[in-house]
Amino acid sequence: MAWDDQQPQWGKKKGPSSPEEFIAALLKKIKDNFGGSGGQGGGQGGEPPSSGDKQPPNMLNNLLRIGSIIAILFLLQIVYSSFYTIEPGEQGVITRFGKFVKLANPGLNFKIPVIDAAIKVDVETVRKQEFGFRTRIPGRKSVYEKRGYDSESLMLTGDKNVINVEWIVQYKIQDPFNFVFKVRNVDQSVRDVSEMAVRRVVGNHAFDYVLSNREILEASAVKELQTALNSYKSGVRIVTVKFQDVNPPETVKPAFNEVNEADQDMKRLVNEAEEIYNKVIPRARGNAKKILEEAHGYAVERVNLAKGETNRFLAVLKEYRRAKDVTRKRLYLETMGQVLPSVADIYVIDEKQRALLPFLDITGSKGSNLLKSKAD
Repeated sequence: MAWDDQQPQWGKKKGPSSPEEFIAALLKKIKDNFGGSGGQGGGQGGEPPSSGDKQPPNMLNNLLRIGSIIAILFLLQIVYSSFYTIEPGEQGVITRFGKFVKLANPGLNFKIPVIDAAIKVDVETVRKQEFGFRTRIPGRKSVYEKRGYDSESLMLTGDKNVINVEWIVQYKIQDPFNFVFKVRNVDQSVRDVSEMAVRRVVGNHAFDYVLSNREILEASAVKELQTALNSYKSGVRIVTVKFQDVNPPETVKPAFNEVNEADQDMKRLVNEAEEIYNKVIPRARGNAKKILEEAHGYAVERVNLAKGETNRFLAVLKEYRRAKDVTRKRLYLETMGQVLPSVADIYVIDEKQRALLPFLDITGSKGSNLLKSKAD
């Protein structure tokens, strides 16, 4: 009797929706069939079977039925295992007897059952490695645990100082073939190489440089880390290396803060000195330039005046040579015309007078007349 004939059409149940349900239904059917065959072994009225009944054909039929069911299950399993699905963002690595055959793209794919095997590799998810801390509760307000991870974050700088660097490495799978076959444990390899690269980059620079140039050090770490992973053929592409926290160790933080305060005071004093310098020096340079320009102008003026006087003297000399008396008289008159308007008193001295201050005869008539004329 067929499975579909066991129930009327109006009460028929829906068929199994998955291979697991189908297999369970077949097992239940086998159980029911064997239970029914055991109940049919007696004769009518419940009498034991006679020795003349033929049991071997029934056993053979049961064995054939079991074999056919097993064959059907095996064929169903083969058909079911021949198809596989690659999700979006994944790639499948297909091997045949353990040897790489091809890469499978997202979607429904076919492979030879039993012979071929499909390894699914997520090539879109960004994976992350944390150093110096661990994220306990991710989210908007993440909770981090730093205790016990000092061995990862403490490192030595180029000037032999100890610094505490916490960082993360984000990476994606770029080559599924290399990711599956070339490196046994890619995540651990990325972790080891990342620690090596960051320690090398930090160790090549001074303490102050590491504190103030995170972006440059991150780019250097990405380049060195990617170069090392490419040499291992890990199939990994580094997305970013991010320094989360760069600080001195807790034991030296007070001394470090004092050094920072002294450094800030020094920078403040230097800025104040530069401010004064910018005020005084340009002003002094301007005054010096002004004095130089004035001196240059005065020199040009004096030279031009000297040249003018020289030219005038030469012109007068030329005229004097032509007419000495006339020129001498003209020069005398011009000079007296310039001098006399500025003279308040005029004294006329006898040309026969020998001394500059002659003794005047005040007592005599001549002296009184002289005083009178002077008074007038």
